[in-house]
Formats: sequence, structure tokens, C-alpha cells
Amino acid sequence: MTSPEWVRDALRCPVTRTELVDGTGPDGAPELHNTSSERPLAYAVRDGVPVLLPDEARPR
Repeated sequence: MTSPEWVRDALRCPVTRTELVDGTGPDGAPELHNTSSERPLAYAVRDGVPVLLPDEARPR
């Protein structure tokens, strides 16, 4: 995901409040992954926009 650094610094996982980092899903699509070791979650990025909805997160 390409966005200004200040935006990336402000983004947090809505469930665990941990930092989000770039990742790739099982299908090769871009995702954001939280950095929680206790509850690792992945959020889809659609058309360059992260979908940070808890009910759409997937365990990873």
C-alpha cells in the first residue's frame, strides 16, 4: 500500500490497537497485517484503500 508516512503511522488494528505492516494474502493480494503475536489478523486492501473493519479481518 502506498500512502504518506504520517497516514501509515496513524493506522492501527481496530481490534488489538497494534501497528499495521504491509503483507500479502494467500491469493497474492496486498494486505495489512497487525503485529500482535496473541491475535494476528490480516486486513484486505481494495483499490489501494485498507478495509479496517473487524468483521472483515481474517486470522493469519
